[in-house]
Amino acid sequence: MEVSSRRAKLSDLCPSAVPLVKSTTASDKSSQTSEQSQDVQSSLTPGEPPVDFMHIKLEENEPIDFGTKDFILKKAREVCKCNHQTIITFFCQLFPVLDWLPRYNIKMQLLGDVISGLLVGIVAIPQSISYSLLANQDPIYGIYTNFFCSIIYVAMATSRHNFVGSFGVLCLMIGQSVNRHLQLAGYDDNTGSLLVGNATSSSNGTGTCDRSCYAITVALSLSFLVGLYQVQMFTTLGFVSVYLSEPLLSGFVAGSSLTIITSQMKYLLGLNIPRHEGVGSFILTWVDLFRYIQNTNICDLVTSLVALAIIIPVKMINDRYKDKMKAPFPIELLVVIIATVVSYYLNFEERYKSSVCGAIPTGFRKPTLPDTKLFSSLAVDALPIAIIGFAMTVSLAEIFGKKHGYAVHANQEMIAIGMCNLVPSFFYCFASSAALTKTLLKESTGTQTQLSSLVTSLVLLLVLLWIAPLFYSLQTAILGVVTIVNLRGGLRTFGETPRMWQLSKLDTVVWWTTMLASTLITTEIGLLVGVCFALLCVIFRTQRPRAAVLGKVSNTEIYEDQSAYRQLSSIANIKIFRFESSLYYANKDYFKTALYQKTGVNPVLLAARHHRAETQAKADTGNRKSVFNTAFGCLKPSKKRVEKSPTGIRLPSLDMHTLIIDCGAMQFIDTTGLSVLKETRHDYQELGVQVLLANCNPLLRRRLRDGGWAAGAHGGQLAFHSVHQAVQFAQRGSMGVGIPTACCNGKQRCAGTEEL
Repeated sequence: MEVSSRRAKLSDLCPSAVPLVKSTTASDKSSQTSEQSQDVQSSLTPGEPPVDFMHIKLEENEPIDFGTKDFILKKAREVCKCNHQTIITFFCQLFPVLDWLPRYNIKMQLLGDVISGLLVGIVAIPQSISYSLLANQDPIYGIYTNFFCSIIYVAMATSRHNFVGSFGVLCLMIGQSVNRHLQLAGYDDNTGSLLVGNATSSSNGTGTCDRSCYAITVALSLSFLVGLYQVQMFTTLGFVSVYLSEPLLSGFVAGSSLTIITSQMKYLLGLNIPRHEGVGSFILTWVDLFRYIQNTNICDLVTSLVALAIIIPVKMINDRYKDKMKAPFPIELLVVIIATVVSYYLNFEERYKSSVCGAIPTGFRKPTLPDTKLFSSLAVDALPIAIIGFAMTVSLAEIFGKKHGYAVHANQEMIAIGMCNLVPSFFYCFASSAALTKTLLKESTGTQTQLSSLVTSLVLLLVLLWIAPLFYSLQTAILGVVTIVNLRGGLRTFGETPRMWQLSKLDTVVWWTTMLASTLITTEIGLLVGVCFALLCVIFRTQRPRAAVLGKVSNTEIYEDQSAYRQLSSIANIKIFRFESSLYYANKDYFKTALYQKTGVNPVLLAARHHRAETQAKADTGNRKSVFNTAFGCLKPSKKRVEKSPTGIRLPSLDMHTLIIDCGAMQFIDTTGLSVLKETRHDYQELGVQVLLANCNPLLRRRLRDGGWAAGAHGGQLAFHSVHQAVQFAQRGSMGVGIPTACCNGKQRCAGTEEL
């Protein structure tokens, strides 16, 4: 009864696929088993599928094809819908502060924002001045940058924890570009005249603009282009950041950190050496440091060592007990204040010729326009700065968004960071991005919203209006120490490389390649090298992917790699081959090589051997026939014996009659890959081996159908929905029909298959 009910259900689902078989009862089932199997074998023709296979037909969804005119009209109607709600929604999306500020909870959020904003502002004061030094700018411009960027980012950001301002890696890239343009403009490489506020006037190619004026002109023009690129990324260039993987960014930051430390060593030693640019600047700078080491300023060296001895242990204590401390101890600001007071009263500038910041003006300067004449020479420099700035901002926003459970919109972050560079460029600011150190400080001190950045801006405003002149006697050696100490995060990644090697050797190679290129060549070229090498690694992974022969897990429909798992059973006369990548022009040769190696059958080689054997047999036949004709005449027995020799040559017997290719890992296939599949099917069919496909996605099915996969003398090739169904078909086809290829002729489809 169970057998008859099962067959009844199959016939109800697809009557055409299940032949009529007389139902049996449990009592006479055993006596009729052999007779039924004989009846089934005799009733099936080569064009029919095996018994007990259910005909499955899946109807594909036809893609809706909009005409160009209809598409444009549809988008125009969506854009032109203008009402009160649409306008409100637009401004709330462009300025997220309009959405969260009315819902601000003063009792729950204000205290954390105020404390966090004050602490970040205190830390931002020395970092703003030190990063200005790194960007080849006067100290006041670093404070301008952090002040204006903080206000703009509050209004446009979706992240609650990011702090946007001067970032060490970007400042290094800005400083390299500024220094190159200063040299092109004809300015002497006098580092002291740039760092002090009262730089001497010069007219070398810039009229009345002195060295400091020209340096900030280059920087704000660069910032304008960076912001323009980042806003443009919203529509066209956003895909670029996809190729900046985590190992690549980590290696780039590590390499840039080494370059920054190298550039700051001359301030720690008090040496006046030229700033090298271009390829090999890292090595050339160290060569100059050792060449002029005898000119070290002892006062600057002692001050640097004392500052390092104080700041580093306190920083380590802050990191170790950050969970127990409500706020980290602001050791940097304390060291800056003490060093400024000591330098002022002991008169380090005059007595020991120590380099100091000099006069820092207060207040704000009138807005200015970027120099459009510099755009052509800065266009290339601005692109890597824009990409790195956007990538760092979005990465940090997403990290803390996931940690604290709120959504971050990457497109809006792209617009926000673009405007943080575009608008401040009119107010004497250089390019900025999310700053790692200050962002981590905001998160650890309990910030709740971006209102904390407004508090930080108020702290910086106090410095701009009143406090800035007090830093006149601050040694540049202290600023170099502050810069170096804040690079510990980038240097810490060197200790993580052994763990990275265990997880992924290829990612570790990407990390080291990017780090070495960024250090030994230049930061911009290093980034480009890292991206290109990462793309080559992706190509390498798809060009030589894993390939395996699958075995069956007992009593299941699961098939896995026989080399990876034990106790997998092979299937008699059936080979299941899995290629774990898309099939395209770059890996077509490897596909064939892996297939022949894993299955142990090379149809091309066997066919060549068979052809040589036939040729040799025909040659031997001709020779013997010539001998017999010459010596004995045309004897009939010999003629019959000779003619049977070439026809008696057969292909070698194989241990398989069906090859199943698991296409589950193939996301796409190009025309070259389709040709390879056709060649593979043809070559194996010449040996009497049927080729079946399994786990093809809809895109792959359409490509096979459009490419004529089912065409030819043996049309109607099958694409099964699972490996198990392909195995069942091959097994039952071999038992019921004899030659598996015969059951695929014609237009009939079998269980779990779709006609291509």
